[in-house]
Amino acid sequence: MRRRLLSSTLVVAVIAVLLLGVPLGVVVSRLIVDEAAQELGAEAKRLVGEVEYARVQETPLDPQQLEQKYPGRFIQIWERGTPLRVTVVGDPPPSGHLMTEDAQTNTGVYVRISRDRDQVEQDVRARLLLIVALAGAALAVAVSLAVVQSRRLTLPLQDLAKIAERLGSGDARPSKHRYGIPELDRVAQVLDRSATRISDLLTREREFATDASHQLRTPLTGLTMRLEEIVASAAEPEVVREEGEAAIVQAERLTAVIDELLAAARRQRHAQAEPVAIDEVLVQQITEWEPVFRDAGRTLQLEGTRGLKAMATTGGFGQVVASLLENSLRHGGGAVTVSTTCGDNYVVVEVADEGPGIADEIAPKIFDRNVSGGGGTGLGLTLARALAAADGGRLELVRRRPATFAIFLRPAEDEGRNRVVSGPA
Repeated sequence: MRRRLLSSTLVVAVIAVLLLGVPLGVVVSRLIVDEAAQELGAEAKRLVGEVEYARVQETPLDPQQLEQKYPGRFIQIWERGTPLRVTVVGDPPPSGHLMTEDAQTNTGVYVRISRDRDQVEQDVRARLLLIVALAGAALAVAVSLAVVQSRRLTLPLQDLAKIAERLGSGDARPSKHRYGIPELDRVAQVLDRSATRISDLLTREREFATDASHQLRTPLTGLTMRLEEIVASAAEPEVVREEGEAAIVQAERLTAVIDELLAAARRQRHAQAEPVAIDEVLVQQITEWEPVFRDAGRTLQLEGTRGLKAMATTGGFGQVVASLLENSLRHGGGAVTVSTTCGDNYVVVEVADEGPGIADEIAPKIFDRNVSGGGGTGLGLTLARALAAADGGRLELVRRRPATFAIFLRPAEDEGRNRVVSGPA
């Protein structure tokens, strides 16, 4: 790129010098020649006047005086009379190249004054040489500026290329380099923002994968092994086998959900979002959680608009609902109500209980990692919000007392109309 900048700048400078220097040289040459001719003509006219004045005064012409007065001139004077008087002043130029001007009067005085044309041409050459020197200096300055400008442009570009290469290799640290060139500074800012976003995405993906694996895989593996042992050595084969096989199916389904979440942490968000029947997921979750709530002396009910569909993943949406139900079971109280409504832009699923609610000091950061109001791990709501965001939705705390959480999902009919923005709400 530096070579192209230098060559293009040099070509532009040469063209500019030629367009300016050639006409300037022609004009200067003509100007010098015309000025010499005008000067010679003025001398001829002045000399005619002097000769005419000497004739009136009847004073003879003094060639030596005229030679001193007009140095470097070859003068010829003809005066009409009997006989014809001819006066010659000076010597003709040795080169034989003359520049001559004539002048005469009505009284019979004719003057021819000449000078050496080579002197005029030498003056022209001196001026042209000065123009060439100035053109060379202008080209030298242009090349110097091109070198400086090319370095000023290419070095930042090389630095930006290194930053982009480092970013592509996985080093997502912002460089914060600025170069004093608005366009390049804008590119550097975009790369820094991209590095920040990539770093945040990588961090969220690693945290999500780690949390999901840590929180669910180990207990599910133990549950699967225990249920398999129960099925294998059941004292009452029919009942235990039926319940055990159902539990194994449930555990395998939850394991598949974990695999789906781990895969989603490694690929583009929203790639798996599809129309999901809200009622099917909610009925499934309520069926699974209702015995637990019943054992705790609490009720779990579903109400609201039926037949809704939203853009989500079945596993992700089910995990969000399960996290909210588990959170209500551990930290809430009274009856738990799962309600569904549909607005203009969102399908809303609310989970509310009748417990004491959330303390004011932790409510603003309830979705932060490691924040819990009841001795929990502080990861459930964080993972739930990440899952909702991965499906293009939002999870919000809409009321503190009693605690009410709302899941906002895109309606299924808006799939082709709305563009989903990556990242948590």
